[in-house]
Amino acid sequence: MAQFTLYNKHNAPPNNDIITRVDCEHVPLCSVNDVQLRFLVPDDLTEVRTLCQEWFPIDYPLSWYEDITSSSRFFALAAVYNLAIIGLIVAEIKPYRNVNKEVIANISDSDEFYTRLSGFPMQDKGILPDSMGRTADVGYILSLGVHRSHRRNGIGSLLLDALMNHLTTVERHAVKAIFLHTLTTNQPAIFFYEKRRFTLHSFLPYYYNIRGKGKDGFTYVTYINGGHPPWTLLDHFKHYASKLRHTGSLCVWMASRVQQMVRWFYHKLLTRFNVIE
Repeated sequence: MAQFTLYNKHNAPPNNDIITRVDCEHVPLCSVNDVQLRFLVPDDLTEVRTLCQEWFPIDYPLSWYEDITSSSRFFALAAVYNLAIIGLIVAEIKPYRNVNKEVIANISDSDEFYTRLSGFPMQDKGILPDSMGRTADVGYILSLGVHRSHRRNGIGSLLLDALMNHLTTVERHAVKAIFLHTLTTNQPAIFFYEKRRFTLHSFLPYYYNIRGKGKDGFTYVTYINGGHPPWTLLDHFKHYASKLRHTGSLCVWMASRVQQMVRWFYHKLLTRFNVIE
């Protein structure tokens, strides 16, 4: 994994440790090691809003930006290069039992936008087995983007790795899966997540309403901390086949031990009656 520095914006390194700021639109990133990661703060609101409007077709309301730059409920991490934000990941940990409400990502300027996104499509209910889902949490990636001038430099992977590390600590062992939604037409995002071992979970017809038009979406998921999808009939068959193979090996081992014990007892018996000189 690439190395990076994590710091708070209000406790940044001295200026002589940072290259003088330049126009990042025209200077490609040379090394991922030049990037620093830090959590968003309220002062980032305007910059983050400008970037998201450039990156995504979704028109988030102002209240959403206020939430991700100030609320501790979000894992909102920025990748910074030459003092400018060039990448961003926003995620939230939720109880899996909340993944059970039919909602549509109705994109508008309404302040009710994020409230309507508090639930998830019914298709997402099958991410975890029911037995595991009663007490499990899930991580939901709301947004992940990188400035177009700095893509294909590992920034997206750097941000996703930071989230993975955050969710695979002992304190967050209850988080069993990380999932997200993406447009079916967003091939770069689909390729990126599949390369990072996310798998397609469900198809969401007309999940997005972008500028008055319905757009289809996908749910992608990856499993962590011992989490796994609900078992299919084939999974059950493989499980019991494995048990039978294990049982068969155990029986062979026990038969071998019994045979050794019989030989030992027979030897002792013959020795006692002086059959063996």
